[in-house]
Amino acid sequence: MRRPVIRFVCDVTPVAGHIAHLVVEKYLYAVAVGANALPILLPGLVSDVDGTPASEAIDYGEILALVDGIFLPGSPSNVAPPLYGRPPEDQVLPADPARDALSLGLIRAALDAGVPMLGVCRGCQEMNVAFGGTLHPKLHEVGQDLDHRYDKTLPLAEAYAPVHDVALEPGGVFSRWVGGAGRWHVNSLHEQGVDRLAPGMAVEARAPDGVVEAFRHPGAQRFTTAIQWHPEWRFGADALSTAIFHAFGEAARDRMAFRRG
Repeated sequence: MRRPVIRFVCDVTPVAGHIAHLVVEKYLYAVAVGANALPILLPGLVSDVDGTPASEAIDYGEILALVDGIFLPGSPSNVAPPLYGRPPEDQVLPADPARDALSLGLIRAALDAGVPMLGVCRGCQEMNVAFGGTLHPKLHEVGQDLDHRYDKTLPLAEAYAPVHDVALEPGGVFSRWVGGAGRWHVNSLHEQGVDRLAPGMAVEARAPDGVVEAFRHPGAQRFTTAIQWHPEWRFGADALSTAIFHAFGEAARDRMAFRRG
């Protein structure tokens, strides 16, 4: 049986003087193995004249006709504040206007088309903005008790180690996936996060300071879930992470059966 096709939204970033379209390998591996799916990159196009987003070249219908799922990975870049009602000077660098131009419209189109989606870190923030929510540009400056940021001085294995619990929503999907557990230990590598949750979203997990760390769209035809922490990191060693990628893969297989008749 052929595997479902998962398209990855790419970072659009300069590398050695050229514009590159990048996805970190850990996300690709988690989808290929954890979801048993075929990862394919989806570049956010820019003009070859001045590097500005070429949003007129995006045809969401064409993209979605060829896929069984959309993955929105984490990134060093941050969503542009004007997209969620804040002034441009609130931008925390680096920015990625080409990714912004692709991802927000793609999220809305994928929801309408019944295409499964999983967003992680920046992808979680993009999904909240696309569905009508807002973000804290700097969580550590709004009186939060927990510093959610990535300590870049640590080796990767330590930086991605679990550092705080999240409260799983009683009766929620995440809690059911792990036998009714009420808490789970997760990593934390983000500066921004959900401020106002988009209307109609169902919370799946909250940090000890109340920040929403996972939510889903209960009105979606298929799996549409956003996670602020990084379940892709060594996903096979964590029961909740394993369940997340398995469920995403099953939703993609359902979409594949529908798409291919």
